[in-house]
Amino acid sequence: MDVPAPPDTAPQTSSPSITWTRNGVAVPSQSIASIDAFAFWQACLAACGQGARVVSLVASPELDDAISILGVLVDDLQGRIGLLRTRLMRDPDSRAFAYRSLTPELPQAQAFERCLLEDYGIQPIGHPWPKPLRRHDTLEKPMGSGAPARPHPFFEVRGAGVHEVAVGPVHAGIIEPGHFRFQCEGETVLHLEIQLGYQTRGAEALFLRSPDSRRLLISESVAGDTSIGHATAYCMNEEALGGSEVPLAALALRGVALELERLANHTGDLGALCGDVGYLPGASYFGRLRGEFLNLTMELSGSRVGRGMVIPGGVRFGVPLDQRAAWIARLTRVQRDLEDTANMAFASSALAARFEETGRVSHTVAEELGLVGPVARASECDRDVRRDHPRGIYRFAHVPIAIAPGGDVMARALVRWVEIQRSLTFVKEQIASLSDSPIHGAVGARTREAVCVSLVEGWRGEIAHVAVTNEVGQFTAYRIVDPSFHNWFGLTMALRDCPISDFPLCNKSFNLSYSGHDL
Repeated sequence: MDVPAPPDTAPQTSSPSITWTRNGVAVPSQSIASIDAFAFWQACLAACGQGARVVSLVASPELDDAISILGVLVDDLQGRIGLLRTRLMRDPDSRAFAYRSLTPELPQAQAFERCLLEDYGIQPIGHPWPKPLRRHDTLEKPMGSGAPARPHPFFEVRGAGVHEVAVGPVHAGIIEPGHFRFQCEGETVLHLEIQLGYQTRGAEALFLRSPDSRRLLISESVAGDTSIGHATAYCMNEEALGGSEVPLAALALRGVALELERLANHTGDLGALCGDVGYLPGASYFGRLRGEFLNLTMELSGSRVGRGMVIPGGVRFGVPLDQRAAWIARLTRVQRDLEDTANMAFASSALAARFEETGRVSHTVAEELGLVGPVARASECDRDVRRDHPRGIYRFAHVPIAIAPGGDVMARALVRWVEIQRSLTFVKEQIASLSDSPIHGAVGARTREAVCVSLVEGWRGEIAHVAVTNEVGQFTAYRIVDPSFHNWFGLTMALRDCPISDFPLCNKSFNLSYSGHDL
């Protein structure tokens, strides 16, 4: 179904504190007012109290012993992005930066503030648990003081019958490294603490010091199973800053590639969920059908994960006219097989017994933590970048949003299944209507002293790339937020009051990225 495209308007400023703009639209840096730290705190809380949520907090060191923080908020109901800035001076005695923490009133900010603490030594005063996000030592000392690092203490629950179970960071098979520490009473999980950071690669720092020719490759490598999503967000920033118009055929092909990425991963997740509860027919059939989408992605781009497909200005490859009917026929066959497999799996009483009421995350908790993607929609959070902040082909073609009640493993599985069906319909429609127009356009020099925020609905949820340029058009800050960054704490809450034996199933129903978090 076609929907009218929203206009690319100039930045809207409804108050002196917040500059409102749109997804993938560059705004002049000078249009973003710099306010004091307390006013910054007030403005963030006020906006989020009216329905906005935190997308990123971006720090930029300055030469005169100061540091600025750019706050990025989104208002999904109005389809807009809010930008506000504050400037902190270093305390002459402690040599530290500090400001009032947002987290006590706004829990969704907790990970962003911990990131500011470990990367820049910015103290969020009042943060309830300022544990480093990726590093495994404490930062309760001024940056550069030379004080020895100490391991940060784990959370502890004490009492009769309480015990601790430590899992990881090394896991069986090829699972990525992460440490999970459970506080249990008998088999019941009282609290789960997740420690990541074992795959920290310095991706954002590498991005800033790399030449333009390598930045697309770095974006594709943020999370290997989300190459198309992150590449698209990076290219949207380059196109907005470079004043590029992407041809319509290229936008359609980007949409096809992004939905194929969603299809492959959602299908694989359903198979993995079946495998976790010993339902082998579902594990086998979904696993085989995942390969169909990977193979189509390889035929489209030369890579099973879509690397090299999306480039600034458009795409490298298209679907030849004489192959489009065959693609649609293949997708129709896969759709039939998926329906047979899903109907069989969801009709299984054994599967339902393990999925239902397992790992529940309430709507209230999901909203407070700012969860995104299928995990959020399974807790009745009605948000999806494709509808709320549409760019590219999604400005003209609509994908209905899948919402489910319950917030349990079953809800997360059902959301994936509904999204599979709707993505298949979308991909077939786009291939059938592909034009033979150009698939690549020129990208100009970047706008100087500008800020651009690009959002993409990846298969895990909202991907955000925040770009800031200087007086010569070079990036001075570039912040990447994978959907896993928002959602890991949701897994902690899902395990509350569950048997510890439910952890593998809950973990699989979230299926978050370690590498996407450990930038």
